[in-house]
Amino acid sequence: MRILAASALVCALIVLPSCGSSRPKLYSLEKTKSCLVAKHVPTGGRLDFVATTATGGAFKAHFGANFVTVVFGATQTDANNIYQAYVNFHARNVGISDVLRQQQNAVMLWHAHPSDNAASTVTGCLR
Repeated sequence: MRILAASALVCALIVLPSCGSSRPKLYSLEKTKSCLVAKHVPTGGRLDFVATTATGGAFKAHFGANFVTVVFGATQTDANNIYQAYVNFHARNVGISDVLRQQQNAVMLWHAHPSDNAASTVTGCLR
């Protein structure tokens, strides 16, 4: 019985460290953009200052009259800083909480409130 208990303890000590790993998945500009292009979403265009300084890169995706700037941080902390920069620098007449979203290391800034379809297309392509 003691051998069984000891082996269970050893197994628990081996498995436990991997169970608690809460590292967020980091998304890739290349994989995300490729997914959107495969869905026939036009990409490209001039980037704003915050996007040009992103450590993981950025691109624009167009949905009719609306577009989204998808900005990547190389780390979660970088993305948090990008998000905060957009909050700090937004025009006072813009409802930033309506057009700014973050998912892991990807920050999405919409030109106007996105349709559910457009928003789900972008978030569904985050890879």
